[in-house]
Amino acid sequence: MLQIRAEKTPDVAGIRALTLAAFAPRTNEANLVDALRQAGQATISLVALSDGQLAGHVLFSPVTLIPALPNLRGLGLAPLAVLPEFQRQGIGSKLVLRGLEVCRGAEFEYVVVLGDSRFYSRFGFRAARLFELDNEYGVNEQFMALELRLGALTDVSALVQYRPEFRAHDC
Repeated sequence: MLQIRAEKTPDVAGIRALTLAAFAPRTNEANLVDALRQAGQATISLVALSDGQLAGHVLFSPVTLIPALPNLRGLGLAPLAVLPEFQRQGIGSKLVLRGLEVCRGAEFEYVVVLGDSRFYSRFGFRAARLFELDNEYGVNEQFMALELRLGALTDVSALVQYRPEFRAHDC
């Protein structure tokens, strides 16, 4: 039985352990999650429990646009982590779908992600350049965006900037 719910304080150590396992041998992503949480920037943080065992985690944190558009609220999806023994069972997909529902419910207008375009296109993400969005990493095909409110990114031409914690942790 799979349960997806908001992160709770007792989950913190388990989230770090599963993120370390999912991205081994890199520690950058686990350190990023900790830094975003400590900075109060883990806007939406969900965990997946498989029969009570922590199996996956997804985090959404604020992004900004340059030039600034203060009335347009967006989030970056990163990281998405699933314990290796639970991968390829749909847990990551379920975390993304539930996370996007929570983002919509919180009235965010868009989400961006830097990742596998084949995976994220399943959820409606499209190349961010189609929305005239650029990124600070110089990445093209893997940088994607999803409008949570139809037309939210119409006539927007901007650079998406992730939180400074991403740069500090080489993510």
